[in-house]
Amino acid sequence: MFLRVDKLQIELPAPTQVDPNAGAALQELLGGKYGEMSTLGNYLFQSFNFRSKSKLKPFYGLVAAITAEELGHVELVSNGVTMLNNGPDLEGADEKDGGDISGAPYEAMKDIRLAGAFFSNAGGAMPMNSNGSSWNMDFVTTTGNVIVDLLHNFHLECGARLHKLRVYESLTDPTGREVCGYLLVRGSVHAHAYALAIKNLTGIEIEKMLPTPNIYLGNIPECQKYLDEGSHRRLYTFSPEDYKDIAGIWGQGETALPGDPPGELEVIEGMPDGGKIHQLSGVPSAFTPDYAPEEMMEIAAKLYKASR
Repeated sequence: MFLRVDKLQIELPAPTQVDPNAGAALQELLGGKYGEMSTLGNYLFQSFNFRSKSKLKPFYGLVAAITAEELGHVELVSNGVTMLNNGPDLEGADEKDGGDISGAPYEAMKDIRLAGAFFSNAGGAMPMNSNGSSWNMDFVTTTGNVIVDLLHNFHLECGARLHKLRVYESLTDPTGREVCGYLLVRGSVHAHAYALAIKNLTGIEIEKMLPTPNIYLGNIPECQKYLDEGSHRRLYTFSPEDYKDIAGIWGQGETALPGDPPGELEVIEGMPDGGKIHQLSGVPSAFTPDYAPEEMMEIAAKLYKASR
């Protein structure tokens, strides 16, 4: 089962302006071949299909725990996309009706890369890449062979790192760059973890290939605070009591990758402290949540009061 908490894994800075083309770029990290939908889909179905779970608990636990983290990564990127598409919150913007829409308030959409994200999804995130192509199950590999699956996962995390770096280079807004910075650190953890699992099974020190591509996290300003707090050395169980066995892989005297701040790897029971979810303003002219939302809000306020 999965436990849902009403927080993001980190708190994202508010966008400085409406930037739907930046939101479109960030979609690559959500629905691209190496995006978070792919890492989630691979690890989710590998964990469901895992054979001999009880006898291979450290390896099963590794895939299962990272699956839960990836669910949060999908949520994080999706929030980054919607924040960039929405721009800074405007106090009271959802407290009046949509006004005269004949003035073409969405005229700018004709020049936006993913106009469909607005016409169909009101600026929301969707499981698609930066060109609007749908994510699909062909991006999921689950062979049943533990070594093949772990090797695929290592490749997937290295490919995801490559894509994050390229998307990062196209962004200037702090919201998108923060998403990339955090995910680069956590993706490095996952690549390292799969490499150590392969080493335990085969003796091959594939972690010596890291980082791939060969650029250190310390070169990226948005990664620095996560390195300072030791996030690059932490693997979370995302469970109150299960998956502790992963300490047999992520631990046992293993240390941080060369080039990152030194220290021993550690398993953290549970999850990161997390941060608040950004509140998106309503846009009545786009009928979100509706053209004239006052009645909805009055009903919601009454229901909230009744629940206290």
